[in-house]
Amino acid sequence: MSNSQTVAVSASVNREEMNGASGEELTLVELKEKMALFAKERDWDQFHSPRNLLLALVGEVGELSEIFQWKGEVPRGLPDWEEEEKLHLGEELSDVLLYLVRLSDICGIDLSKAALRKIELNAIKYPISLCKGSSQKHIEIKTISETAPARGDAAATNSTTSNDNGGV
Repeated sequence: MSNSQTVAVSASVNREEMNGASGEELTLVELKEKMALFAKERDWDQFHSPRNLLLALVGEVGELSEIFQWKGEVPRGLPDWEEEEKLHLGEELSDVLLYLVRLSDICGIDLSKAALRKIELNAIKYPISLCKGSSQKHIEIKTISETAPARGDAAATNSTTSNDNGGV
């Protein structure tokens, strides 16, 4: 075949097969299983090391970033964007999600449980009573002991919540 010829390739997965058990929405478990099958059918497991998947994920995050690179602040819902731009954004977001799901699977991490745990940890790190309406990082937020009336305890007035993991 010459380079100028167009080759039609039929995908081994159709829309019905990609739908989750609930119809149109997929759970993370279903998505993980579909990604594993997709890789297995193509004999790509040999290439899906944690390092390779992480580097691919970083590359996709870069592609996602390029979409927003020169747009300045963008309002929620992207009201000024063309449908083609939104479609492209959806594709890049999907690439990031798919690599993240595959990486978590290969590393043996239950992404659903890890995400829920992280939300719980962030709720502790960023209590509503101290954080509501504030964009401060956790190291800038005063603890309850700092905001309480002074009791002569110098150590309490110098304490902050700390964790090196950052926000979300």
